[in-house]
Amino acid sequence: MIDNLSLPELVAQMFVVRASGCLFDHQIRYPEWEPTASKLRYYLEKLGVGGVILVGGSAAELAVRSHQLQSWAKFPLLLAADIEEGVGQRFAGATWFGPPMAIAEIARHDAGKADRYAEQMGAVTAIEARALGLNWILAPVVDVNNNPDNPVINVRAFGETPEIVGKLAAAFIRGAGEHPVLTTAKHFPGHGDTAVDSHLELPVLPHSPARLAQVELPPFVEAMAAGVDAVMSAHLLIPAWDAEFPATLSRKILIGKLREELGFEGLIVTDALVMGAIANKYGANEAAVLAAEAGADVLLMPLDPEAAILAVCEAVTQGRISLSQIKESVKRIWKAKIKVGMLISDPPQPPLSKGGSKNLESLESIDLSLLANPQARATAADILRDSLKFGGNLPLQVAKPPENQLLRNLIVVDDVLGCEFLGNHTPAIALPEQFGYELQLIDDRTGAIADNTGAEHFYPTLLQIFIRGNCFRGSAGLTEAAQDWFKKLLKTGELQAVLIYGSPYVLEQFLPHLPPSIPYVFCYGQMSAAQSLVLEVLFGIDGTGSA
Repeated sequence: MIDNLSLPELVAQMFVVRASGCLFDHQIRYPEWEPTASKLRYYLEKLGVGGVILVGGSAAELAVRSHQLQSWAKFPLLLAADIEEGVGQRFAGATWFGPPMAIAEIARHDAGKADRYAEQMGAVTAIEARALGLNWILAPVVDVNNNPDNPVINVRAFGETPEIVGKLAAAFIRGAGEHPVLTTAKHFPGHGDTAVDSHLELPVLPHSPARLAQVELPPFVEAMAAGVDAVMSAHLLIPAWDAEFPATLSRKILIGKLREELGFEGLIVTDALVMGAIANKYGANEAAVLAAEAGADVLLMPLDPEAAILAVCEAVTQGRISLSQIKESVKRIWKAKIKVGMLISDPPQPPLSKGGSKNLESLESIDLSLLANPQARATAADILRDSLKFGGNLPLQVAKPPENQLLRNLIVVDDVLGCEFLGNHTPAIALPEQFGYELQLIDDRTGAIADNTGAEHFYPTLLQIFIRGNCFRGSAGLTEAAQDWFKKLLKTGELQAVLIYGSPYVLEQFLPHLPPSIPYVFCYGQMSAAQSLVLEVLFGIDGTGSA
């Protein structure tokens, strides 16, 4: 059938476009990246793009959305999501696990338990993804996060050593592999030892070939041995292998290293082509051409899909890329689609929505009982609980302050507007309120510390800090606001306890300065379940709400 496709149809199969997981145009949050329904339908129905990466919305919305997209598509779609921490990380209502580094913490003490947790996490993620119509998991991260200043990998990694990362990533792949989904090892050849966010600019990995072979590559080798379906390239410059092109655009790396030396036969997918590391220098369309020329099979998130498809077609016509290479990529893509249960016919079947009834039947087959079942949620909670760190005089004894004083619940986040895990109903706010604490919410844009404190009053303060490595932050460490408040509260004696959610490296920065009597609790997760666990430990609550 591949021989019957036109060049634009072949090339379009190599592209995965981004879309909102929400159903309506007015819900789109990132209009620069997420097309309207009419434009998206055009990409799928007329251009015949090969897949969609989805972000945002609830799990229930996504179930409807995935059926809608497949009904529009000229050819069956790969539907992907960055669900490194379970489906609930991106789509509300499904199971949300703590970040992979939480399992690495457990591995320090019980390697067997950590291995089982990683495998269970992979299985739950795969089951819930399929229940919602997703068939491509853009996980696991197999980068070795051996740089505490890494702003973008951080707790997304399974650890700080190649041994632990490789073992846990392989377990995740085994768990997911029992179900009809694709898994993805990322970001080749290793984004862990960087201090620059490739969403913003191009990091350089300056290591020798011997060091790369010793630290960065082994987890990818283990992932391949475990049967990973795809490998995602990193937007990194690695002078020891290619002094000119970053890995995503380097034939020496994608073909020379990944295909020929490591023997990988699955899909090679780029990281998002809109990211600053390559888009800033090469431009969106030329980046797509260079990636295809380098040997990438799947071109992820072009800024302008139609223009990028035309650019790659023109490169084939000009002889920059051979038609046979394009066909080999499409063969791999269709082999992957067949693996996850898709039937690719010649001619293609008409979209399901044309008849109406077939689409209705497929929607009726959605089984939401597969989402966030008690066993899955218990596993997620066990991982968070078993990776907690705490110390000081616990539990905290809350004494009623004098009439002219307040108890203060001071929450510091790096971005108030981006905190979907906080609200009046969430434990970090609601539970301290039950003990008489009044909320004060701070981020780095709130202003100078002098503007947010009353020097004439003494406030016994519970300090809660939400900081982890995240895309587009540019830093994984303490924000200026968090540092200033910690120092101020220690100096005045107002600090009652410190609760940290997210990065263990932030905890390590605080501990040397924290008096041994002041209680602290650290959790890798930031979601409601993590907040509940942390506050239960702090206040000595038994899990039912009783102290």
